[in-house]
Amino acid sequence: MIRSLIREKIEKSLKDLGKKFDFKVEVPPEQFGDFSTNVALVGAKHFKRPPREVALDLIEMLKGGEFETVELAGPGFINFRISTRLLRNALERVLSEKEKFGKMDLGKGEKIQFEYASANPTGPLTVAHGRQIVIGDTLVNIYKELGYDVQNEVYLNDAGRQIALLAYSLWVRYNELFGIKKDLPEDGYKGEYLIDTARKLKDEVGDKFKGVWDESVEKFFKEYAVSEMLNWMKKTFENLGTRFDRYYSEKSLIEDGTVQKILDLFKEKNLVYEKDRALWFKVSEFIDEDDKVLIRKDGTPTYFMTDIAYHYSKRRRGFERVYDIWGSDHHGHIPRMKAAMKALGFPDDFLTVIIHQFVTLKKKGENLRMSTRAGRFVTLDNLIKEVGKDATRYFFARIDPSKPLEFDMDLAVKHSTDNPVYYVQYAHARICSLFKQAEEKSLRFKEGENLDLLESELERTVMKKLDLFEDTLMEAADSYSPAKLTSYLEDLAHSFHIFYTYNTVVDISNPELSNARLNLAKAVQLVIKKGLGILGVSAPERM
Repeated sequence: MIRSLIREKIEKSLKDLGKKFDFKVEVPPEQFGDFSTNVALVGAKHFKRPPREVALDLIEMLKGGEFETVELAGPGFINFRISTRLLRNALERVLSEKEKFGKMDLGKGEKIQFEYASANPTGPLTVAHGRQIVIGDTLVNIYKELGYDVQNEVYLNDAGRQIALLAYSLWVRYNELFGIKKDLPEDGYKGEYLIDTARKLKDEVGDKFKGVWDESVEKFFKEYAVSEMLNWMKKTFENLGTRFDRYYSEKSLIEDGTVQKILDLFKEKNLVYEKDRALWFKVSEFIDEDDKVLIRKDGTPTYFMTDIAYHYSKRRRGFERVYDIWGSDHHGHIPRMKAAMKALGFPDDFLTVIIHQFVTLKKKGENLRMSTRAGRFVTLDNLIKEVGKDATRYFFARIDPSKPLEFDMDLAVKHSTDNPVYYVQYAHARICSLFKQAEEKSLRFKEGENLDLLESELERTVMKKLDLFEDTLMEAADSYSPAKLTSYLEDLAHSFHIFYTYNTVVDISNPELSNARLNLAKAVQLVIKKGLGILGVSAPERM
């Protein structure tokens, strides 16, 4: 990785000067070279000298070797133009490593977990779940590339009031099929999907529960409803091209004694007390926030209680670090969970919460209004069916999680370069067609040969972009943002499309140069396919 090489050389120079501090190496606008660093600007205070003087001294130490030029710019930036030979080395590495290009051992097998798509199993998954799934899937794949032992998991909130409301709502719909009119609970579930579930239940059990509601019937309806909703969720996951290593039940934490174990532990540490017939956790001992209820006055555990138990189980299962992906409406839950982790004695970096903002769907220029409880919403299945799995995944990935996402459904189905996923996939398909042209013209491709003929600025730009793939994976992991990868792929596709526009790649009259350019195209094809694969998006051979 060229950026890492530049960083290492700067760090060595600083060490020779008896200094050590942090600085950045970035890709500047094209007119300012291949890479740029702010080391002299940052270092001015350490050297107690003007930035430009510091830069000039460092330039003398850095110039030569892999760098064609090392120049001072502006108030003290140092710009690098990389030797074409070094860029060709990057190209050679892509061609030799192929699908393994991008794999690193930064994680050294550390066992980590990502939890996402966790929900009350009370209905079809929404588009917000879709965004969370794609963020999670992509980060799981990236962390695997970086050498971590990664598992992913769904936490099912299958205990508590929402499940009771779901069960009774299903019972009401079931009774309607026998002409018995019952009122849905005020906070019940009104979606059409429960009518379909009620019909399925009627076919299975007949009128067994007609007009009958007691504890045993409620228990049956809870279990049946949760089972049906879970099956529905799994089908949606399949439609989106995702899979999970485990589904973890909130109810199991109560039944297997984990909740009680946490309560006993907190009591031993004097971290709980009774007030208003409820049991409270002393959040205020750890952070500046009010204490929170763990056990309600009716004896049932709160979501906070079971969530603490769940994270205790994660630690007990050997995960060194865990990453939870939540919607922005759960932001207030983070501090109290951090307090609970401190109370359990877990390391500060054990739990990381990745927050994503909301999703709105746009169609025909208007935002679609959605209400999950009222049953008026576009399900994730509907979205996948309308725009396809690839567009669904790509559009969810391409906006940073910290920003709201407006999903333009009309753009997602466009077969034009205005559509970003089409634009990237088209670059892959275009390269496939180049190799078919070469075959038709009897131009034999020799992998790794004639690379010394690649020296134009457009060819250099493509080679530089290829080298940045590994940096992109690390940046995406550090920032928890799949958008780093989509931005990179669009940039790489753009550079290739420009190169293709201004160069003849398959030219039978110049087989050596054609072979060199086909090698460059092959490397782009490999990286685009790898990047799209990490996103869970296909790389078609024709469009």
